[in-house]
Amino acid sequence: MAQIFDPVPSSVDDPTLCCYVNATSQIQIARITNIENWYFERVVFPGQRLVFEALPGALLEIHTGMMASAILSDTIPCHKLRVHAEDGVDAPPAPNLEAEAAQGSDHASHSNEEPLTV
Repeated sequence: MAQIFDPVPSSVDDPTLCCYVNATSQIQIARITNIENWYFERVVFPGQRLVFEALPGALLEIHTGMMASAILSDTIPCHKLRVHAEDGVDAPPAPNLEAEAAQGSDHASHSNEEPLTV
């Protein structure tokens, strides 16, 4: 998968395809800062899926937007967000924000019980 901005370092032979879903009702910033000579940052709107390439050792930081600030709310190893490639394409269902809000779950966005297949 080609990324127009901030591509994975060219020294990486086999980057990992990852998917993160913002299952909250707030805007989030997804950021990877632990890879030398590479910086990745994206805004993820409520209900949006973010598909990106990363190194298996990368850590995705999730910053939740507050009034005039952002709080680091989660750090997820990218290998847990890995998309598994198979013959068929089977995207996960869109998150049900109302049900998750009723359960009080802010971090359900990365609970990959069933891996995403592409």
